Amino acid sequence: MVIGATGQIGRVAVGALARDGWAVTAVSRGGDRDDDWPEDVRAVPADRGDDAALAAAVGDGCDALVDMVAYGPEHARQLLALADRIGSAVVVSSISVYEDDNGRTFDTQAEPDGFPEYPVPLPESQRTIRPADTSYSTRKAGLEQELLAAADRLPTTLLRAGAIHGPHCRTPRELYFVKRNLDGRPRRVLAYGGASRFHPASVHNIAELIRLAAARPGARALNAVDPDAPTVAEIAAAIDTVMGVEPENVLVDGPAPAPTVGDTPWSVPVPVVCDMSAAERELGYRPVVRYAESLPETVAWIEARLAGERDWREAYPKMFATYGELFDYAAEDTWLAGRQA
Repeated sequence: MVIGATGQIGRVAVGALARDGWAVTAVSRGGDRDDDWPEDVRAVPADRGDDAALAAAVGDGCDALVDMVAYGPEHARQLLALADRIGSAVVVSSISVYEDDNGRTFDTQAEPDGFPEYPVPLPESQRTIRPADTSYSTRKAGLEQELLAAADRLPTTLLRAGAIHGPHCRTPRELYFVKRNLDGRPRRVLAYGGASRFHPASVHNIAELIRLAAARPGARALNAVDPDAPTVAEIAAAIDTVMGVEPENVLVDGPAPAPTVGDTPWSVPVPVVCDMSAAERELGYRPVVRYAESLPETVAWIEARLAGERDWREAYPKMFATYGELFDYAAEDTWLAGRQA
C-alpha cells in the first residue's frame, strides 16, 4: 500500500513496485490514477489525516506500507495503531533532521553563522535534531524517533531525502533557471561563486530505494540522494544544455549581494553532501539515474506548467510561499548595472 500515491515520489514508486511484482493499492485523497501505472494497480481514495479512513484503506492488512506524506509523530502513532495489520513500512523523511556538532540545523540557517556545517559526506550516524512541534524538521525528527522506537512492532525504513526533483514537484528548484531561460535572460547572478552543493534526490532514485526497502524489511534510517551532488553552476549548465541556451553566469564571492539577487534554491555557504554507502550495503542499492540524465522530463514539466505565459506564482504557489520572489529582474539589472559602473 502506498499512501500519497499521486504525489511526485508516489507516482513513480507505485509504478516501480507494481512492475516488481507487488499487488499495489495506491491511496490518495482523490483516489486518482497515473497514466503510467500498470492496469492492475488499485486506486483508493482516503485522507491520511482521517484515522478511520486510513484504517479502512488498510483493511485486512498489507505486507508493506509506503508512506510519502508522514510529517510528524502523530502520523507515526497512526501507523503504529495499525501495526498488527502491516508487515513492514517504508517512510519518506528528510535530511533536514540532521544537526551539526555545534547544534546548528536548517532551522537556524537564517541566524548569524547559523548554517550547519556537516561532515562531507554526511552519514546517517550524524546526530539528529531534538523532536518538537515547532518546525518541519523537528516534526520529522519526532516521526523518526517514534517509528524507530517501535521497531519490534513495525519494522520501518526511513528514507532521508535531499533536494527532491522530478515532474509533479510543487516546489521545483529547477524553476529558478528554467524560467530565466524562457524569459531570455542573458545573465544570472550566482552567490558563493556558483560552487554551492545541496544534494539533489531524483524521484526515480528514491523510488528505487523504496522498491528495495519494501523487499528487505528492517529498522533503519538511510540517506536518499542522487549519486552526484553538482554545484549550482553545474546545475545551471545542465539545464541550459536541455534548453539549448548559453546565458552568462555572473559569480559572486560569498552570499547573495541583495535579498532577491543571486540567491538560488540551492545556494548554501557550505556543502550539504550525503553518504549513500549504507543504502548500498544494506539494500544493494544502485542509482537508476544521474541528475543531468533526469532533467529533460523535469524541464518539460515546468515548461508545460508555465505555458501561455502563466504567472509562475499561480503555477507554483507553494514555491512562492517557500522562497518568495525568485525573479526580481529589476533588482538584478540594477545590481548588474552598478557592478559595471
